[in-house]
Amino acid sequence: MKKLDQEWINQLPLKNVQSLSPVSGGDINDSYQVKTPDHVYFMKVQPGRGKQFFDHEVEGIHLLSQAANVPTVVSSGEINGDGFLILDWIDVGSGNQYDLGKMVANVHKVHNDQFGLDHNFDAGKIPKNNHWQDTWQKFYVEQRIDPLVKIAAKKGRWNDSRDQHYQVMRQQIIDYYTKHPVTPSLLHGDLWSGNAIFTSKHEPMLIDPDVYFGDREYDLGVTTVFGGFDRDFYRGYNDTYPIEPGFKNRVGWYQFYYALVHVVLFGETFGPLLDGILSSFN
Repeated sequence: MKKLDQEWINQLPLKNVQSLSPVSGGDINDSYQVKTPDHVYFMKVQPGRGKQFFDHEVEGIHLLSQAANVPTVVSSGEINGDGFLILDWIDVGSGNQYDLGKMVANVHKVHNDQFGLDHNFDAGKIPKNNHWQDTWQKFYVEQRIDPLVKIAAKKGRWNDSRDQHYQVMRQQIIDYYTKHPVTPSLLHGDLWSGNAIFTSKHEPMLIDPDVYFGDREYDLGVTTVFGGFDRDFYRGYNDTYPIEPGFKNRVGWYQFYYALVHVVLFGETFGPLLDGILSSFN
């Protein structure tokens, strides 16, 4: 974590900062609680990445706010080359997963006529090509899973066995969606349980988005990789926006991507998870 000196802190768009304390906030950013005499904030800093690093998250919060409870953006910008994002502090509590499922379903009801987004996200460890596409299979195969496999291979985290199963899965995706087109939905893009929280007022909230328009089953697939979502979540979702029949046969296509992201970022600790998913494609 980068040490923020007083000269850096003085450039923040906040008056009378009384304290700045490191807090846990994931593996990507340096995170802090910032206190002023009359308010508490949550701040994320990305050393050396500039303002553009958080532009995508700010837009994602804005897009999700059409249908979901999201953090309040106070400010974002750049200080000495470091990107920062300031949000209102959120006191975390507990809540009803049925309500969370309904909220995610309502996000997925925000539709578009193409798959992708109006900008790429190139500032992260895994660049995202969001160029607009007319079909899901073209977007997902050519702009998500193929590029990720190439990154894994470059890092030495790919092999012939994985590739054999991957090629079978890849063709399944192309064949299925050629015959079963889907409507592009607004996706959270990183919907693991740590990014779906409850406030102290017991309201569900979505945080840390990586949005684009895609098949809503991608978000649902991610929810199944590490758990944290119970039956009430899926019941709330299904009561609001019914899941298409046969989802269990397709969920591995999306579990694969999320597992491979973890292999690429964190290494072969997640290799057994990835291989377990791939083994179902023969």
